[in-house]
Amino acid sequence: MTEGTSTSGPSRRRFLGVALGSAGVAAAGSTGFGVARATEPGAPTASGPVPFYGEHQAGIATPAQDRLAFAAFDITTTDAQAVQTVLGSWAAAASRMTAGEAIGPTETAPQAPPVDTGEAFDLGPAGLTVTVGFGPSFFDGRFGLAGKRPAALADLPALPGDALDPARSNGDLCVQACANDPQVAFHVIRNFARIGRGTVVMRWSQLGFGRTSATSIAQQTPRNLMGFKDGTNNVKAEDAAELDQFVWVAGETDQPWMKGGSYLVTRRIRMLIESWDADYLGDQETIFGRRKDSGAPLTGRSEFDLVDLSAKAPGGSLVIDADAHIRLAAPSSHGGQRILRRGYSYTDGTDPQTGQLDAGLFFIAFQKDPRVQFVPIQRMLGQRDLLNEYIKHVGTGLFAVPPGLRKAGDWYGKSLFT
Repeated sequence: MTEGTSTSGPSRRRFLGVALGSAGVAAAGSTGFGVARATEPGAPTASGPVPFYGEHQAGIATPAQDRLAFAAFDITTTDAQAVQTVLGSWAAAASRMTAGEAIGPTETAPQAPPVDTGEAFDLGPAGLTVTVGFGPSFFDGRFGLAGKRPAALADLPALPGDALDPARSNGDLCVQACANDPQVAFHVIRNFARIGRGTVVMRWSQLGFGRTSATSIAQQTPRNLMGFKDGTNNVKAEDAAELDQFVWVAGETDQPWMKGGSYLVTRRIRMLIESWDADYLGDQETIFGRRKDSGAPLTGRSEFDLVDLSAKAPGGSLVIDADAHIRLAAPSSHGGQRILRRGYSYTDGTDPQTGQLDAGLFFIAFQKDPRVQFVPIQRMLGQRDLLNEYIKHVGTGLFAVPPGLRKAGDWYGKSLFT
């Protein structure tokens, strides 16, 4: 860590020391998990632990779990050492939570707050992964890191159809917690906010349920809230070549600290559920370019049949509409570029102004460079997608996700400060 005087106080330093020490014990006691890569087939299970240490952060190529708790944080100090302390404490706590353990001693003095909030006691690991990233504003000069901002972390431009709420967008830091138990995922965000108190403040958060993409060949393709199968042709965790080509940052980066990392884009996409539910089935299938019941493309009979974008009906019109979602999102429409989708459905009650459901897709995508992947893909979708009549992009975020932590004592962004 860099030299300086922390404004976080001695209590946080004591917590960091205890937590890092505990993490070392946890790692020593779970050697079988500590060196495995999260991308190994079969690594995550419904209730077991996912490896925390490895070349890449878990929660990217890990087959998607059932539940999400996501939060973006703003940093409230200019003290770089205080920020490092929080990042170290987060890493230590995450290493224990992903193993299904409390983040510290469960018995403390009755007059002191407990180290762990306790709601995940007895729930086990539940396949938990914790993924941390840095937003563009993290490199604004407060911590002497302006020169380490990657070129690929360029601010997202205004995109067609944006109706973005600043209160649901961006942030200095992000935390993605995925698990097969919602309380285990929430436990991460709650305790990270508690650990960071005085140094970071939560900017916005989102709970998600029902993964909306298949991220492993072992997973059945899920359905989104519009009732259609989603993510049929997504990048899969078992395809190392595609992960290297489209997801993992390598030698092309201008910032060596990002090698082995990835770039995360989030979009809170509200679905106009009531309008969609009133539309004809034929119109819905034309919009997506797939059958609603089977998920088959309109040019095939089963979900994984080849999508024939050139096929024409007897009258000469395209079988798959020129502006169908499946066509505009296809890699062939973007020079072969792909992204790893890892989103979740959400519902946040009703819109107080309209009384309609506030529900939709919390879109999550990982990629090597958003400038050549997400941005051109979304620009085309925003201009032409037939689906635009039924959706609104109301929140956004972009974050640089550094590579994985290698061993106990490592922490998020350590190479940035050293």
